[in-house]
Amino acid sequence: MNFKDLIKKIKDGGTKAKIITSLLFGTAAGFILFYVFLPPINVRSVAFWIYLAAVIFCYTLPFIDLELGQFTETSYVPGVPIKKTKFNINVNKRLFIPALVPIVIIVFGLIISSEVFNARRYAGIIDVDESADFATDLPETSEITNIALMDTASASMLGNRTLGSLSEFVSQYTLSTAYTQINYKNTPKKVTNLEYDGFFKWLGNRERGVPGMVMVDPVKSSAEYVKFEKTIKYVESGFFGDDLERKLRFSYPTKIFDHISFEVDESGNPYFIVACSKPRVSLFGASDISEVIIFNPTDGTSEICKVDEAPSWIDIVYDGYLATEKYNWYGTLSGGFINSIIGNVGCKQATDDFGYIVLGDDVWYFTGVTSAVSDDKSNIGFILTNARTGEYKFYSVIGAEEHSAMSAAAGAVQEKGYVASFPSLVNVSGQATYIMVLKDNAGLVKLYALVNVENYSIVATGATQADAMSSYKKLLRQNNIEVGAENDATVDITVKNVRIAMVSDVATVYVTATDGKVYKGYLEADEALILIEVGNELTVTATPTDIDGIFTISSWSFKAHEE
Repeated sequence: MNFKDLIKKIKDGGTKAKIITSLLFGTAAGFILFYVFLPPINVRSVAFWIYLAAVIFCYTLPFIDLELGQFTETSYVPGVPIKKTKFNINVNKRLFIPALVPIVIIVFGLIISSEVFNARRYAGIIDVDESADFATDLPETSEITNIALMDTASASMLGNRTLGSLSEFVSQYTLSTAYTQINYKNTPKKVTNLEYDGFFKWLGNRERGVPGMVMVDPVKSSAEYVKFEKTIKYVESGFFGDDLERKLRFSYPTKIFDHISFEVDESGNPYFIVACSKPRVSLFGASDISEVIIFNPTDGTSEICKVDEAPSWIDIVYDGYLATEKYNWYGTLSGGFINSIIGNVGCKQATDDFGYIVLGDDVWYFTGVTSAVSDDKSNIGFILTNARTGEYKFYSVIGAEEHSAMSAAAGAVQEKGYVASFPSLVNVSGQATYIMVLKDNAGLVKLYALVNVENYSIVATGATQADAMSSYKKLLRQNNIEVGAENDATVDITVKNVRIAMVSDVATVYVTATDGKVYKGYLEADEALILIEVGNELTVTATPTDIDGIFTISSWSFKAHEE
């Protein structure tokens, strides 16, 4: 039976045939659309109403009269007629009314849920502790070992290089581009799982599953491949029943998924952490995280819990973009919608990016806060947001906006053409300080930089974080800012050897003492180091590095001799 005969049979069969066809076609279409697009069956989701409109439309299609006729047309060859098919579509416009109902609900819901009518409700979504003390919450830093400075682009480059060295996997798997910042055994790490490299690679490897992940150390700029004890089955690159989101949707059909992050617990077991959201204003407005699904991709088991019940090993419940958006609601809408547009009295907003800080067992987002009516060149303070609990703290520290600090850091070594990453924040001798990496055109980390928040003309760079810290503290002393560190030690030494070497394009002076210990400094920060010669007696204040027996010079002087 061809298409024309099928249409004719349905048409000739009357209303009963059309109803049966409608039920069969609409139900099949509804299942296929659900299976492919995976919308939540939840009236507070816009995606659900769009899905419902599409399904209703599919149910009405058999009631549209399609008439097929033929007419004759003269061809370009005289005397040779050709026949063509003519379509006549008779549509009762009332058939589309049911499908329009969900669209009307979407439009009406978006209007009544908008910030225009609910400004103060949006602003009240979060509470911000504005009495937080910077020096108390961010302990003074003498060595920087807990700052995750590496951005996703650099992490991805290291991860791909690591995967490329694994010949047994590189042709079958690829790395997910979604790196998750976690605190693993009190150390910042970026992790991502392997994914199937396309449909046929999934088909050929689905029985053994995904074997491992890549863990990047953003402090040491290194990466390693970690093999799972048991391979995982459900990933984003899986197909059909192995697709991660499809597995989750069929397990939790009513939940609104916000974002999914890959994490590992303290034993190295892999999990996908699924943040589920719920609108908190009217029908669709101000979506916020309400629950967390802890999904085991190895066996497909999962559990769901409230946000405040999430185990402490989970690091990312709120992503940084949502955390920033919620603060902007608080900062701009507290005085009402009209004030956020015209008056801007008391309005403040977060800058356009964020960094990470590990404090205790948690990962926090850091971003600066500017006045909504300022020229965006300076901050009036900054906020820290707990990525697991959603807690907000505001610190009133007036100083350079992050992008201004990035420009200052890149400008300090402008002849090298390096680009600064978005900074994080540390406390150095009570001074709020930006710390960031400087990368070359290939995306490789070449230098570390520290910039004083209140005075961004104070800029120090170094080949390592410890080196940059040493140079920075020296600049603080030169600007009459008291600097002290519990790990600093002052000793008298006699110089046995002096060498100058280029380390990551930085002229580094290595002074070896007669006791075998090595002290290093940077000509860029202290040109007087060039005056040190073999046999000189020095008084040196230095900080231990990660390498035993090597110290970074904070300050030094020639030892005075009594006459």
